[in-house]
Amino acid sequence: MFIYDKRQGGVDVRHIEHKLGIHGSPTCELTYKNAKAELCGSTRLGLIKYVMALMNGARLGIAAQSVGVEQEAYNEGLAYAKERQQFGDKIINFPAVYDMLSRMKAKLDAGRSLLYETAAYVDVYKCLEDIERDRKLTPEEKQELKKYQRLADAFTPLAKGMNSEYANQNAYDAISIHGGSGFIMEYKSQRLFRDARIFSIYEGTTQLQVVAAIRYITNGTMLNNIKDMAANMVCCDCVAALKARVEKLVPIYEDALAYVKSLDNQDAHDFLARRLYDMTAELVMSLLIIRDASKAPELFKKSANVYVRMTEEDVCGKAAYIKNFKVEDLENFRAASESEE
Repeated sequence: MFIYDKRQGGVDVRHIEHKLGIHGSPTCELTYKNAKAELCGSTRLGLIKYVMALMNGARLGIAAQSVGVEQEAYNEGLAYAKERQQFGDKIINFPAVYDMLSRMKAKLDAGRSLLYETAAYVDVYKCLEDIERDRKLTPEEKQELKKYQRLADAFTPLAKGMNSEYANQNAYDAISIHGGSGFIMEYKSQRLFRDARIFSIYEGTTQLQVVAAIRYITNGTMLNNIKDMAANMVCCDCVAALKARVEKLVPIYEDALAYVKSLDNQDAHDFLARRLYDMTAELVMSLLIIRDASKAPELFKKSANVYVRMTEEDVCGKAAYIKNFKVEDLENFRAASESEE
């Protein structure tokens, strides 16, 4: 990694990019010609340590950025649905509309819970790293540092990937709720839709978040974490039934995970990884939103109910897909991707 002083010349802005969204943040292409720079840090650590640390921090920031857009998209959709009338009734009273809004709110609340949980893990291990600069850590502190660093590494790609996808979905649904008006530039929902699109692309696409997370999924780290969360969670009676429903999904998830590993084919593992990633994240977020609902039912009980239903639908569906998958199916999918029909 190198540091460069722009006053010394050698680096020029070629042009400003014309982007789909986030116009408040200019992006440019730089050209380098005999640019003088100095080594920053140690050699051979630029990519594997410094850049990866930078990207993990940025990914957590994008997860927070995504939650903000999820919230605003929900706010815009809710406000419009409360005002807009069709057939003599407010459209928020139509099942198709309140189904969308309830899912938007559930994704928002569950996504924020995952963001806060991940940030807490990062805070703990960063704090221990700061302490280590001043004094030697005790054996217990070293174990704690390793534990929370591993959790932060496992949860960060979940928080970034899921929230960036939810931001896109909520922005999409906000436009749908607005109907034709959502396609008009004067309404904010179109800007949210354009801004959100980059979230699942920069600092690593969602597909790369799957790559970053999958080893923690296939080696059992996330399965054990899910089981520990469920076993150690004390929840109030108002959400106990929801927790029991999530616990019933864990063996289904575990069975699907074992089946993928039994295929012993890397292409099959890569093909099915996104489905395992989604199932893992949804189970984690279900438990987190249930925990939040137990502490503040007036704020999160409704979202917990909706999100658990979504998780049941998705985990069972993806498990059925996985269990009916065969390695020889890969060639059919590859052929279908090139089909001209």
